[in-house]
Amino acid sequence: MTQAKKRVAIFASGTGSNFQALADDDRLKEVMTISKLVCDKPGAPVVAKAQSRGIDCFVFSPKEYASKAEFEAAILEAIEPVDLIILAGYMRIVSPYLLEHYKGPMINLHPSLLPKYKGVDAIGQAYRAGDSEIGISVHYVNEELDSGQVIAQASLQHPRDESLEDLTQRIHDLEHELLPQVVYQLLTQA
Repeated sequence: MTQAKKRVAIFASGTGSNFQALADDDRLKEVMTISKLVCDKPGAPVVAKAQSRGIDCFVFSPKEYASKAEFEAAILEAIEPVDLIILAGYMRIVSPYLLEHYKGPMINLHPSLLPKYKGVDAIGQAYRAGDSEIGISVHYVNEELDSGQVIAQASLQHPRDESLEDLTQRIHDLEHELLPQVVYQLLTQA
């Protein structure tokens, strides 16, 4: 008897390269269904990627809501029920409202070796600091920005003569490898 696929919601704000890595991963297709893409930027390229794969989208503009709690309530209504929320390039800080009302696990992909370089521009921060080892983290989301328990990390060596653009691309390539692996492990352990 085969086990039912887990339902996941992916939150993203931009191009959707990590969304694409998850949606197109053959192993993940066996264990999960992306029930919803949540995007806070109408017109973001990730929306077209989801639509071309037949994935339902909840796209909203935060300005159209009176408060963060109001749009997060709308998100919860749109995605329920899901077994896992994956923040993959979602550029909004999740509020206590969402954390209190969503009872399942929520993970985030962050482009630094946490606890270093929390928040925005983590790759740029590491680059400007001259770090020779730079990486990524997948962690559980909690009330504090980029501070939840780390699930997995991966790193690469950063030569001093490498451009920020080349480093950023290599970090994205690393994300596309690690995130699907972590999601697969989370969904299949039981």
